[in-house]
Amino acid sequence: MTTTTSHSLAIAAKGLRKAYGDKTVLDGIDLAVPTGTVFSLLGPNGAGKTTAVKILSTLVTADAGELHVGGHDLAVAPQAVRAAIGVTGQFSAVDGLITGEENMLLMADLHHLPRQEGRRTAAELLERFDLTEAAKKPASTYSGGMKRRLDLAMTLVGDPRIIFLDEPTTGLDPRSRHNMWGIIRGLVADGVSVFLTTQYLEEADELADRIAVLHDGTIAAEGSAEELKRLVPGGHVRLRFTDPVAYRSAAAALREVTRDDEALTLQIPSDGSQRELRSILDWLDSAGVEADELTVHTPDLDDVFFALTGPTTSQSSQSKESVR
Repeated sequence: MTTTTSHSLAIAAKGLRKAYGDKTVLDGIDLAVPTGTVFSLLGPNGAGKTTAVKILSTLVTADAGELHVGGHDLAVAPQAVRAAIGVTGQFSAVDGLITGEENMLLMADLHHLPRQEGRRTAAELLERFDLTEAAKKPASTYSGGMKRRLDLAMTLVGDPRIIFLDEPTTGLDPRSRHNMWGIIRGLVADGVSVFLTTQYLEEADELADRIAVLHDGTIAAEGSAEELKRLVPGGHVRLRFTDPVAYRSAAAALREVTRDDEALTLQIPSDGSQRELRSILDWLDSAGVEADELTVHTPDLDDVFFALTGPTTSQSSQSKESVR
């Protein structure tokens, strides 16, 4: 990996390996996170997502690999990496015995901010995260969503340009999760780079510029959400009829169609593109056949996830695909 490449990326990892005893958790993976983007690492429980975060945030030492974060070599300048990053883990770092404001001021002290600057920074972040009214209350009284917002606000006290979010919305209700998504989008709009691990496929779909699927210690696939979805077959258009005569006419004329004579539905393989839909609709019009309902199914990240992380007989037999 050249110095230019390392410095042009917020995070760059080549050949990252980590094993605990005879269990290989990360088997020589490569990662590249452009500055000012959201990179999401997906994977089932135990896939090694948190291990990757711990290594890249200097909490755990890698067994091998060329690793650069914020342009700094992890092996040479871990202290410089720590100064450039913020980490919000799966479990809140909030101290419930003190108030939200006191949690913020504690972080300001840890970052050695002057007293006046620390108070100003804490007040600004509490307001930004809609926590001003609750600032004087013990953090133990906060809801789950409020604690996660406070946790992230504490991470931002040092103004990091790279943030690791390890499953930041686990356990949150849908409204709190959407609020957190808005906050993350705001951070990226300000030029912050985000390394996100999540089990929520919808979350990766909503937020990530690029997604890597981690399975059995390796990257099973990588690309944008749309690129990953195109890896998985199964897209189709479904036509439903109420008139048996129209159904039989359509079934007889259409090629490569899957019939369901009981439900009077036809399933046509399709990538869901506008061109293909127009072709099907034009054919129905020209044939004088009218379907009562037309629905389009395209593979989503759920389909991608299950296709790439399903059970395999051996790791070596697993098919690996990459979109560049």
